[in-house]
Amino acid sequence: MTTQRRHITVDPRDNVTTLIDDRSQLPAIVGEVELSEAVPFGHKVALCAIAQGAAIIKYGVPIGHALAPIAAGEHVHVHNCA
Repeated sequence: MTTQRRHITVDPRDNVTTLIDDRSQLPAIVGEVELSEAVPFGHKVALCAIAQGAAIIKYGVPIGHALAPIAAGEHVHVHNCA
């Protein structure tokens, strides 16, 4: 069994990807990015470090901004973006 989570990144400009499987156990990776925690199906993960106040990019467009610094591999959700 592979340790890579299935995910979808819509646009090459995206700094997040969406997990499309339910294998939330660790260790798991997204491409070359190691997940920092178990992330549920359908949730976003940072593909790179995102600075506080920086745009969260999905579909090639900003969908919000980081409320705090977000590390590569970190879960991106309502607790750290608005």
